[in-house]
Amino acid sequence: IMPSLVGSEMCIRDRLYFIVAICLLVVIHEYGHFWVARRAGVQVLRFSVGFGKPLFSFKDKYGTEYSLAPIPLGGYVKMLDSREAPVADHLKHQEFNSKSPWVRIAIAAAGPIANFLFAILAYWALAWSGTTSLIPVIGQIADDSPAANAGFFPGDEILAINGDDTPSWQDVNWHMLSFIGETRSVPVLVKGEEGRQRELSVTIKDWLGDTEAPDPLSGLGITPRLPDIPLKVAEVVDGSPAQAAGMQAGDEVLAVNNTDVADWSGWVTSIRESAGQSITITVLRNGQSVDLQATPKAVTLDSGEVVGQIGVMAQAPEYPADWLRQSEPGVVRAFQIGIEKTGQLIWFTLDSLGKMITGDVSVKNLSGPITIAKVAGASASGGLEAFVSFLALLSVSLGVLNLLPVPMLDGGHIVFYMAELIRGKPLPESVQIAAVKIGMVLLLMLMIVAFYNDISRL
Repeated sequence: IMPSLVGSEMCIRDRLYFIVAICLLVVIHEYGHFWVARRAGVQVLRFSVGFGKPLFSFKDKYGTEYSLAPIPLGGYVKMLDSREAPVADHLKHQEFNSKSPWVRIAIAAAGPIANFLFAILAYWALAWSGTTSLIPVIGQIADDSPAANAGFFPGDEILAINGDDTPSWQDVNWHMLSFIGETRSVPVLVKGEEGRQRELSVTIKDWLGDTEAPDPLSGLGITPRLPDIPLKVAEVVDGSPAQAAGMQAGDEVLAVNNTDVADWSGWVTSIRESAGQSITITVLRNGQSVDLQATPKAVTLDSGEVVGQIGVMAQAPEYPADWLRQSEPGVVRAFQIGIEKTGQLIWFTLDSLGKMITGDVSVKNLSGPITIAKVAGASASGGLEAFVSFLALLSVSLGVLNLLPVPMLDGGHIVFYMAELIRGKPLPESVQIAAVKIGMVLLLMLMIVAFYNDISRL
């Protein structure tokens, strides 16, 4: 958690990590279908990553074509099926539609299950390798906020929410996000600086339901305890006002317009309040005081507020050892953690989708490829652990989405096959065609909303 003075725009790096993330998860998903189909005796004609005319392809000894296409928004496994093309008599036993409904259900479900298994393994590996997290101790509390009204104090450590332990800020965020769109009282166990535990009750109303990219801590009015951020510049963005002014990495900010700057927060405030204005920045460089002239760029936020940005990043603060919590579970416990985290994400995704349908949560939270690309790039910048965690989260989302009972998705196919099991014969072709058309409309509407949200965030 570190404030910066850098704007966020989609870059080539974001696109690259987006392609890597999507291609990897598509391969995992489609390989689930492929693996079960092969073992069920179904002939796989094509395994494609991406859509459109293949950039290149090759065939294996079984006649399966593997291709990479230019549109990285998904993929597919094409199987031998008489509904798409005539099948020779000697190949009837390898046809998808000739298999029992149970086999077809297994093939359809294998893709999402592969996504869930990947998430379990990813979280298992992260847990087993050991984790370091920031102990959730409160730094500041906003006046007249839910946290202030509930009786929280600076220095309180959040021990549990609704009976579930919260050993890190990530756990606090996830547990509070589970109440999104709800009106209720949430029991929270805290420990004060003197060591005494207290049971508090936080009252929330329509909790962040109409908020885009909800932030549970801000919603509660809580700011985590953070060490002082050094007033030393770590990086100057190319083409930024800071670079034009001559600022350099390693400069220590002393003053703005001859007014001393006490900390990084004060420096950020000074820049935000100077949008489009020429200011004098005094820095310490190689032991010498240097005055620089800069004009922060005026940027309009989603709220309509105009703020200044200059294009520098701070050095990462050093956290005292007693502020951090180390966790090194054994291989078995780490695997349990992987299962628990994946299960929590599956439930959270389903719960959020349900709340969007009922209107308790804004559809502004739906994201398309542009937002995913930005998050992919940001997580990759945070290191391998952050990127793997992002892949696991996206993999669960992909698995849940595909299991929805919507025609065109795996879940829709499973519904068709379940109906066939109950009826003893397939649904009428006219019913299936009508359902597919409805499914296409629903997916198209979902994509339009997601793309609109992406564009509105630019």
